[in-house]
Amino acid sequence: MIEENCPNNERGEMLDQIRAYNFSVIELGLYLDINPEDKRALCLYNENARKLRSLTDNYQKIYGPLTIEFPCNMWRWLEDPWPWEKGGSF
Repeated sequence: MIEENCPNNERGEMLDQIRAYNFSVIELGLYLDINPEDKRALCLYNENARKLRSLTDNYQKIYGPLTIEFPCNMWRWLEDPWPWEKGGSF
């Protein structure tokens, strides 16, 4: 099993990028709630939202769904070991 937090692994790096873009999209969305005329912030929001969507799509194609809301490769998460199954024995 690939550990999500191990340095130098592609899965962990992709998750870090997804988290960073997700944070950015949320924060820019909040900023735009009170500054809707800021065209620079809107462009940055749209660019980051596109990158986030692309990253999540790529991640889910490779590793399976991130949340139940995006069931690509339906139920693929069932194929991975459960957290208590790491190491292959109970």
